[in-house]
Amino acid sequence: MRTIDYSPLFRSSVGFDRMQRLLDAAQRREEAQHSYPPYNIEAFDGDTYRVTMAVAGFSEGDLDITVKENTLVVSGRADKTSDEVLYLHRGLAGRSFERHFELADHVKVVDANLVNGLLHVDLKREIPEALKPRTVKISTKSPPKLKPVEKKAA
Repeated sequence: MRTIDYSPLFRSSVGFDRMQRLLDAAQRREEAQHSYPPYNIEAFDGDTYRVTMAVAGFSEGDLDITVKENTLVVSGRADKTSDEVLYLHRGLAGRSFERHFELADHVKVVDANLVNGLLHVDLKREIPEALKPRTVKISTKSPPKLKPVEKKAA
């Protein structure tokens, strides 16, 4: 069992407790999660991403995509195949699955497409205007006179 102590990183920081929970959850999920179905994560520019999953044998009705609290969950329900079929070899994995992807702040699901057995989930980072960097114009005129705060007697 692997355990990593992140406490030295968080001793001198404030507000990063979400990151610690994220790292702990990722480590637990990595140990418990299997490699089915296989997937790719692609970056197209600084703010656009695509998760592509190989979901051969699943239709749109069998798949579910949800986003909750910065976690993208893709799950699939496999239809029960008839017990009357006698397989000489069964190599197609048609089992149910659930995959979790942690999303950064302000990353939204834009689109999802199922084409030729591949599920494409497009993501885009949409930073609100209030959080974007802005430039402040520097003026050459003298600043206005400000009144100092009066001290109150204790």
